Amino acid sequence: MKLTWFGSRCFRIHAGGQIVVIEADAAPAGIDRTELLGGADHAVNFGDPPPADARTWRARPAQRLLDAGTTARPMGIWSAGPEAVLLDADGEAPLLLAAGELPALGKWAGNAVIVLCGADMAQRGQALLEAHSPRLLALAGSDEAIETAFEALRDQLDGTGLVALEAGLAVEA
Repeated sequence: MKLTWFGSRCFRIHAGGQIVVIEADAAPAGIDRTELLGGADHAVNFGDPPPADARTWRARPAQRLLDAGTTARPMGIWSAGPEAVLLDADGEAPLLLAAGELPALGKWAGNAVIVLCGADMAQRGQALLEAHSPRLLALAGSDEAIETAFEALRDQLDGTGLVALEAGLAVEA
């Protein structure tokens, strides 16, 4: 899985052989929209996908080779709240992008990659780590917000990876 944050709430994710762009209209000035969306299999905004209850949601079982055929199964994309998008791509950990308050999460969160962007990343990250230990927690925000979050979260990680996303640079998760 490759995550690229462009600023604000705009992401490009390459997972399971597919590309999804989140909040293309939130891309900062200077980002070519045609290039951002080029090759994308999906382009969605927070709140647009069909809703899923993040407490009871489960990743789809791996597709059997007999059923797979020659094309990849489409990525599962759900809304886990007004400012949260949940992605399920074959062969990848579940991915939750949260631009606002985190929804209540189920057991699946322990194997997930969770990206926090927007305000209060430190506070939301602390609440997340008190309830779950995701595989990776990624932060997308200003240098000051990330520094504050790192200070608040570093002693609570208990096995969770923590990474800061830098605008325009891809990170393998």
